[in-house]
Amino acid sequence: MHRAGHGRRRRGDREDRGEHSVRRHRLGPHEVDVDIEAVHTFYYPRTMGRSGERHPVVIWGNGTGAVPGIYSWLLRHWASQGFIVAAANTPTSNFAISMRAGIDVLEHRDADSSSKFYNKVDLDHIASAGHSQGGAAAVNAAVDPRVDTAIPIQPGPLTDPDLMDEPVFYLAGQRDLTVWPALVKALYRDTDHAPAVYGEVRGAGHLSSIGDGGDFRAPTTAWLRFWLLGDENARGEFFGPGCGYCVDGDLWSGWDRNAEALRIPGPAA
Repeated sequence: MHRAGHGRRRRGDREDRGEHSVRRHRLGPHEVDVDIEAVHTFYYPRTMGRSGERHPVVIWGNGTGAVPGIYSWLLRHWASQGFIVAAANTPTSNFAISMRAGIDVLEHRDADSSSKFYNKVDLDHIASAGHSQGGAAAVNAAVDPRVDTAIPIQPGPLTDPDLMDEPVFYLAGQRDLTVWPALVKALYRDTDHAPAVYGEVRGAGHLSSIGDGGDFRAPTTAWLRFWLLGDENARGEFFGPGCGYCVDGDLWSGWDRNAEALRIPGPAA
């Protein structure tokens, strides 16, 4: 269960005019550690729980034939924002089995007094995300009632949005010749029963989201910050009549919000 017309703008304006930090591409305040294990790779803040806080979780699915290291700087970026990322190592993530197992692992470690994750995992705020085959897996993982929101990045077709009811942010690439934007838009349109947002990144191909995430990084981070951390600045990028991303024609070649998403209010004045 979930809780909680394009104007033109120069990209430099978005990063330099002092707008919300969620629009910028800088790292978060946390230094990041990485543990590569047999089934998962974990990216997490080095000083987890330093102020008594618990850290929300992002489970990640790779594209076909890929491993988490291909997306390492994107996943590190999310961890620098305060999230614990459990990336499934499998190169065939479609059914989200290893992704969902990442939640199981963190549940166990959060309860284990000998673990570095002991009492530091916010298991009430979990997102699923992934690219290509892993994007389809992000939707499939959201069938799990522990998952609160999903970010399918250029998702493959082997998924059914009707099986989940969490808020979802579909991302396409304008020049993606592997997963055409029309295919992602079809998944978005099929999600008429849950809040859904569609963003088509201008000029992006199918591999534009690997590495540091490129122009996918800032909006996915903002979505995570709103749904998992309750960041009101991030809310304003997606929701309300004057939402920030709604008018960012420099970033998006396509943008849409469904009726359920339009019901979510913007930040309080």
